[in-house]
Amino acid sequence: MHTDFYRMKRLPPYVIAEVNAMRHEARRAGRDIIDLGMGNPDQPPPQHVIDKLCEVAGKPDAHGYSQSKGIPGLRRAQANYYGRRFGVDLDPETEVVVTMGSKEGLASLATAITAPGDVVLAPNPSYPIHTFGFIIAGATIRSVPTTPDENYFRSLEKAMHFTVPRPSVLVVNYPSNPTAEVVDLAFYERLVAWAKDNKVWILSDLAYSELYFDGNPTPSIMQVKGAKDVAVEFTSMSKTYSMAGWRMGFAVGNRHLIAAMSRVKSYLDYGAFTPIQAAACAALNGPQDIVETNRQLYHKRRDVMVEAFGRAGWDIPPPPASMFAWAPLPPALQEMGSLEFSKQLLIHADVAVAPGVGYGEEGEGYVRIAMVENEQRLRQAARNVKRYFASLGLNTVARTG
Repeated sequence: MHTDFYRMKRLPPYVIAEVNAMRHEARRAGRDIIDLGMGNPDQPPPQHVIDKLCEVAGKPDAHGYSQSKGIPGLRRAQANYYGRRFGVDLDPETEVVVTMGSKEGLASLATAITAPGDVVLAPNPSYPIHTFGFIIAGATIRSVPTTPDENYFRSLEKAMHFTVPRPSVLVVNYPSNPTAEVVDLAFYERLVAWAKDNKVWILSDLAYSELYFDGNPTPSIMQVKGAKDVAVEFTSMSKTYSMAGWRMGFAVGNRHLIAAMSRVKSYLDYGAFTPIQAAACAALNGPQDIVETNRQLYHKRRDVMVEAFGRAGWDIPPPPASMFAWAPLPPALQEMGSLEFSKQLLIHADVAVAPGVGYGEEGEGYVRIAMVENEQRLRQAARNVKRYFASLGLNTVARTG
């Protein structure tokens, strides 16, 4: 029987899965692995959100098919969030759709707007769905950098001049996963103007909108005048409200893209379970203490991690946002490469991290560290790493200053 499936040939093995399998084996063998690999929040959602889920699940009529594009109340709640947080006016009927997390939303939109052979500009390194959502839909990817500087815009210009067919979509993701880089509103203003000039759609992934530090709120591309003409933005409740497993996200913006995506979704799903959508309304409309609490939690973890790992002999630049640090391999171990380094860290330090190469070839030389364990465990991870470095004869004398 023929099993050489077309799309399977275009999908490489998920590199991160290799480290995940090793972590799973180590745990089965009874080892205490400090897992900083997957961005899986370790805190529960607010109690009133769980209560709403249970309350609505207790209703006999809550168990039928839901609405694929999301119940009206939830689309309104998301529009209100954009109004409160960004001062952006959205029509819940035509400019908001509920997704099963931003991952599914990106994949559905890619399916809706991509023809085989289309060229899509996506950051490298980037979260895998930013490229593979389009690869699954038959597109070709041309990489652009993640660092939002002059070189970024030069690479966009170059891509437009030298790519056939001309790129039709650009994916952006700030705060970036995996690099944690951030942008200001001026960057988005320039990007929207560029997209209009070049007739390119922009898909902005804003999953980490609320995990910003040092008092610098993350902007939304939708704050730019005219952004709705060319852009759609994805947000997620996973990190903001510690609801990762609930799979709740949104796409907002350009009504043609939202309509196309809603149409594809209507063939693929009947929407999320109604009680989950009702609980998501409670999260968006209710008390917002958790948003600030989570921000403070990750901020403190960031500071602890940077300080503890620094003392262990591993300099990690403090991320300005997100729940991740993008850590260059220690200079003495650079030759090892990110995948081998991640494996060795798991074997010898009982610490799991995600190899940078899993996010694209430009991620080589880095690992992504997720701040999803408490401060005590982060300090323990640093002690384990220090011991491993010492066993290699690396200088881990605490630095001064």
